[in-house]
Amino acid sequence: MSSLFFAVQIYFLTLLINNMGNRSRTEIVGSILDAANGGETRTKIMYKAFLSYNQVKEYLSFLTENNLIEYLDGTKTFKTTEKGLTYLRMYNEMAKLLQTTIILQELATNQELF
Repeated sequence: MSSLFFAVQIYFLTLLINNMGNRSRTEIVGSILDAANGGETRTKIMYKAFLSYNQVKEYLSFLTENNLIEYLDGTKTFKTTEKGLTYLRMYNEMAKLLQTTIILQELATNQELF
């Protein structure tokens, strides 16, 4: 059982590494909302979400306009709103389902891996 678990972990890490190059807008939004959960500065969000300054500026504007994130003027931080947290929970749940499906399909087609 442990070798199966290890093989699945290796496969999952490979998927993560391969997918870091081109992220969808949905993935980027999820990264930003996760980074801003609890309140974070624009710079820290930029580094945590692996975005350029122009990208984070554009996304934060979009997310603020859609009430997924709020700017706290006193602390000069951005914080994920309740609506943003709902989005983040749904996004994470969908990601888990998709990853499970991908792993199961890969295991079914690559029996020789084990």
